Amino acid sequence: MFSVIILHHNKAEYSRACLESLLCSTARPLEVVNVDNGSQDATPQILDDWEERAQRAGIAVRRLSFDTNIGAIRGRNAALENSSGDYVAFLDNDTIVAQRDWLEQLRAFLDADERRAIVAPKLLFPWEPFLIECCGCGIARSGRVQYVGRAEARDALMEPFEVQCAISAAWLMPRRLVDSIGALDDAFSPVQYEDLDFCYRAREAGAQVWALPTVELYHFEHTTTAGSDDINFKYVTTKNGILFKKRWSPVFSQEDGPSEAETQWLVLPKKTVEAVDWRSLLP
Repeated sequence: MFSVIILHHNKAEYSRACLESLLCSTARPLEVVNVDNGSQDATPQILDDWEERAQRAGIAVRRLSFDTNIGAIRGRNAALENSSGDYVAFLDNDTIVAQRDWLEQLRAFLDADERRAIVAPKLLFPWEPFLIECCGCGIARSGRVQYVGRAEARDALMEPFEVQCAISAAWLMPRRLVDSIGALDDAFSPVQYEDLDFCYRAREAGAQVWALPTVELYHFEHTTTAGSDDINFKYVTTKNGILFKKRWSPVFSQEDGPSEAETQWLVLPKKTVEAVDWRSLLP
């Protein structure tokens, strides 16, 4: 069974697009665990309506609803405890599934080599010309983060490759990895760097992290947890970045990661889900 864990905190129209695309997935058995982190907009109603449709489509559904925003890490960890799949996918609600068999493709890649424990798809900006947003991450020896392939053409990356880490906006892993190394580290709560830390913990345990560019999802980027009034993103990003570097600098400072120039952040024009004909992107 596959378990797909999706975080929601307001941003109702993004959740609508994400869940609509997820209905196109062909993987079965499939359960979806929706985590509603204290949404105050139309999100609960959208989840109600979608879950009825999902059940009719043969998708098992669970929902965890919290009165307040408990953060991405605690929300996902609670969902891990309440999910039953042998394979677990993290998915942000600002993503749109681009291929019906995305889960099957990711699982087949993991199963081809028992050392593979995390596989991330290629994330694309959901508007033409569909440039790459992220396809795995690199860490420079200074600790600066690179989004691999950022702003490159959609077909610039097509072959699978091993990466130092990946962002949890979308990835698949076997349940046995969580059983082995534990869940996301609450030291990084409420959000930021917990996914990079998890990848390094997996690699420390002898596992591999990969990017599989032939599997594509669209991603609106920095939407799921952005703009939350109860989270100071500048502060938590700085704090958690320092913690990540302190914990893992003995490793990444010795790795052949990206150069400093390759980690320069490219800020690209951004569109909202309301400005995009997202239904035309459905597989």
